Amino acid sequence: MGKKLQRAKQQNGTASEVGEDCGVSSRTRSGGRRAVAGEAKVKSPADGESDELKFPKQCRARHRDENGNAVESTMCHQCQRNDKGRVVRCTRCRTKRYCIPCVTTWYPQSTEEAIAEACPFCCGNCNCKACLRLDGSLKKMLDAGLTYGNDEKLRHNAYILRLLLPVLQHENQDQTLEKKLEANLRGLSLSELKVQKADVDEDERVYCNNCRTSIFDFHRSCPNCSYDLCLICCREIREGHLQGGEEEVVTEYINYGFGYLHGGKPRRQSLEEKVEVNVNDVATSDDNAKSASEWKANDDGSIPCPPEIIGGCGKGLLELRCIFLDNLLSDLVEKAEELVQGYDHSEIQEDPGHRCSCFTSDGIVDLAGDKLRKAASREDSDDNYLYCPTAKDIQSEDLKHFQSHWTKGEPIIVGSVLETASGLSWEPMVMWRAFRQINNMKHGQHLDVTAIDCLDWSLVDINIHQFFKGYTEGRFDSKSWPQILKLKDWPPKNAFEDRLPRHGAEFMTALPFKEYTHPRHGILNVAVKLPDNILKPDLGPKTYIAYGVHPELGRGDSVTKLHCDMSDAVNILTHTAEVVLTPDQLRCVNKLKQKHLAQDKRELYSDSNVEEQGEEKKLSSTCETDEVDVALKNGCISTLPGDNDQLVCEVNGLKSDSNDNKMDLSVDQEGKSESLTLEEKSVCNPTEAGETDGATKRGPGRKRKRRKHSGGVKSSKLKVEMDDQEDLTGEEIMGYPDNLSESNEIYLDSALEGIEQTEGGALWDIFRRQDVPKLQEYLMKHFKEFRHIHCNPLSEVVHPIHDQTMYLTSEHKRKLKEEYGIEPWTFVQKLGDAVFIPAGCAHQVRNLKSCIKVALDFVSPENVKECLRLTEEFRVLPANHRAKEDKLEVKKMAVYGLKRVVKDLEALSRKDRSKGRS
Repeated sequence: MGKKLQRAKQQNGTASEVGEDCGVSSRTRSGGRRAVAGEAKVKSPADGESDELKFPKQCRARHRDENGNAVESTMCHQCQRNDKGRVVRCTRCRTKRYCIPCVTTWYPQSTEEAIAEACPFCCGNCNCKACLRLDGSLKKMLDAGLTYGNDEKLRHNAYILRLLLPVLQHENQDQTLEKKLEANLRGLSLSELKVQKADVDEDERVYCNNCRTSIFDFHRSCPNCSYDLCLICCREIREGHLQGGEEEVVTEYINYGFGYLHGGKPRRQSLEEKVEVNVNDVATSDDNAKSASEWKANDDGSIPCPPEIIGGCGKGLLELRCIFLDNLLSDLVEKAEELVQGYDHSEIQEDPGHRCSCFTSDGIVDLAGDKLRKAASREDSDDNYLYCPTAKDIQSEDLKHFQSHWTKGEPIIVGSVLETASGLSWEPMVMWRAFRQINNMKHGQHLDVTAIDCLDWSLVDINIHQFFKGYTEGRFDSKSWPQILKLKDWPPKNAFEDRLPRHGAEFMTALPFKEYTHPRHGILNVAVKLPDNILKPDLGPKTYIAYGVHPELGRGDSVTKLHCDMSDAVNILTHTAEVVLTPDQLRCVNKLKQKHLAQDKRELYSDSNVEEQGEEKKLSSTCETDEVDVALKNGCISTLPGDNDQLVCEVNGLKSDSNDNKMDLSVDQEGKSESLTLEEKSVCNPTEAGETDGATKRGPGRKRKRRKHSGGVKSSKLKVEMDDQEDLTGEEIMGYPDNLSESNEIYLDSALEGIEQTEGGALWDIFRRQDVPKLQEYLMKHFKEFRHIHCNPLSEVVHPIHDQTMYLTSEHKRKLKEEYGIEPWTFVQKLGDAVFIPAGCAHQVRNLKSCIKVALDFVSPENVKECLRLTEEFRVLPANHRAKEDKLEVKKMAVYGLKRVVKDLEALSRKDRSKGRS
């Protein structure tokens, strides 16, 4: 008897003792060798006679043992093994079984009774390897569109029409002025002018060679060298103040070694080892600036091609070109204006901002309901409460309530969205098992991933299993400081839905207010209006996976630094794992925080600065644990620091998304090279974020010629001698006010109290659009108090928000309100919360736990104007800035959006007329 049969017999005996039917091994996905369809009985092979064997009625998977006796299989559907003891049988399908170890490991939220009633396979949330890779049913789920009646289509399209028409009327005016000027230059009337169509394919993106903003239609182009200039640059050069071609800004971040990250004072021995930075012929920047200043429009308004040194050929004049048909935009605007005038429907003139039911008839916030969450404490303000409905309670009429807040630029929180989906697990290892690994010549294995170390913002390569182990159990460096890692670009390169199809479908199902958020069928999502043959922006979804701890460390926190997105976004917290610091670990953290404070005193807060700014200039990395706990008990937060969880490693003009540029963080002491070890950093192959190529990857399609530019952040090496004796002296501590060290202390009792009951995973700060100017003013005043790559103090700022180099701690937010009277909306994102962030709202996030978030960008018609305003801000940034490129192409999106809306409204009008005749 073979070993397999012996093991099967052994297992059958064990199963019988616990009341299970015996079974034999089987390798089929269904749980064993199935009988022929329709066959209810089999003949015994032992005697070859007609005696019939009856299978148990409750089992459809019919099997026989070695003696030909009818038995039930004990093969677990999850692990495909039958040697793990007792199994739970599904009474709905009567074919699937799950062993108790798999139930405990992979379905900890389910009970045996629930699985017996309907197994995970029947519920559609089975996370076994085979089910995670099923494609047939997923395609139907992903392509299942939202259905809209004619009345809904009319209402929604009329609503978009009202919001997009003013935007494109303005663009049409600019094009008309340029056409008039061109007609005068050619001596033609406006009706006689025919603008030549540019040689551009539909799947191309054309960018202005000066400001690098995308060109959606009219522009000027050199017939000799194809130098392209957008209409805004044409207007500015005629007015004598051309912008957008600002020089590159290169910032150096020096790696002083691991000891420096925790307060050490490295002694510089030599600068000879400093790495030379390639900044694209910086020596000729003066010549470039001189040539740019000499480039002027002619008196008649014509524009010559710029000289070669700034990208042109210096020959001939720039000619007017169009990408769409000559009169497409003007004809489209005319049709839209006729539709607006012809409709009597109230939706066209309706402003949802005046219909909010959150206020009583007296204009007072109505706290009687449970759909509001306090997130700020501004005086004389009616926007301290955020709209926060629960996903299951949302009805069709709640869309107007959503719009009433969204129109005013307010964030919205929708709770418990995961409860509306199938319940598929978002556990890290489930996602890893689901991850498509195509092992052939074109696709390598993805065992290593790139992560960001939040302490020094360097890139590290780490095995995916090690990363997820640290996600659930915590990870610490050699100084016992929590090592906070953020997974970068995972799944890598490929689309989320291609690599994690089941989770992609689960995310789509969980999306609230799908009229706005659905990437295929959202009728109020302007991005959906782009035709299939057009090169579309990458709007996600994308995963953001990062470690997190509850106390605010002050240095190395799991944060997404303050930034502003060009488009709207929805961010869903799908999973959390709590890492609780022990009392011993908290003591080590407190000790290191004192060293950090002393280092900040030396480098950020010199004596002269302290004298100038007095006691208000105190540095405080106050732990906000007590504040978080109190706020969580009350269900809201109004004074806490916020954080965002977007996985971002773009630093001041640089986006690093490959492992090609590795840099050895070595310390050269007396001619000997010593690399940082795993014991020191707890990670392998550290890579500096500023060390990568500054070129941005683009989608398919031709790109117009652009000046080459480098990444904005460059890292340099120094010869550094580290001082191993890093303990602070009493004199160093005494440099602080007495209360500073106390405020920095993480008290053991308060830090641990209430953490286990915390539902929240991430702390958000979102600023109102109208407060952004004051926020920028504060950041420009205090930017030298912030650290960035390798913990280097910031030495310069291009744009205080778009650089994404600063995170406001609780102390900074306190000073912001004290000095400028503004504060953000601050709240805790709980598991299953979907946070809607309007375009143009600066925000930041800090993880209170290890978190998995999935985010999706969309473009709402209410915020198209804000998207255009941000495009103008990005346009004047330096050429190598991280936010420089216009990836959204919102003008093109608005044109196609209005075109689609006009077409749909005309079709609905024809239907109405045909009904009237009948």
